Amino acid sequence: MNVTLWIVQLILALGFVYSGWMKTIRIESSKKTWAWVNDVPKSLVVLIGIAELLGALGLVLPWVLNITPVLTPIAAIALAVVTLLGMLFHIRRKEYRELGVNIFFIVLALIIAFGRL
Repeated sequence: MNVTLWIVQLILALGFVYSGWMKTIRIESSKKTWAWVNDVPKSLVVLIGIAELLGALGLVLPWVLNITPVLTPIAAIALAVVTLLGMLFHIRRKEYRELGVNIFFIVLALIIAFGRL
């Protein structure tokens, strides 16, 4: 079970590192890739990206370093909430093709949250 949780943690962390990187460092590329980025303030996009990057670190570092490992399930729950809010945003905008990734990330985050409690 531990190995499975590690694999899920790494997959989810990599997904959020990519997403957070695109929203903070590669914002111009994000505007070409994701239409919604053009419709919201840049500061909000960057804030979401920072939250995703910090959440990705929270999925891995506390457990690896054995320093307050309870932060890992907390980070997973926080990322599930961020993703759920993004999902609701996409539903409101009728961007239904984005929902699959959101659902996948939420499921992975909840697996980590409950598996690491």
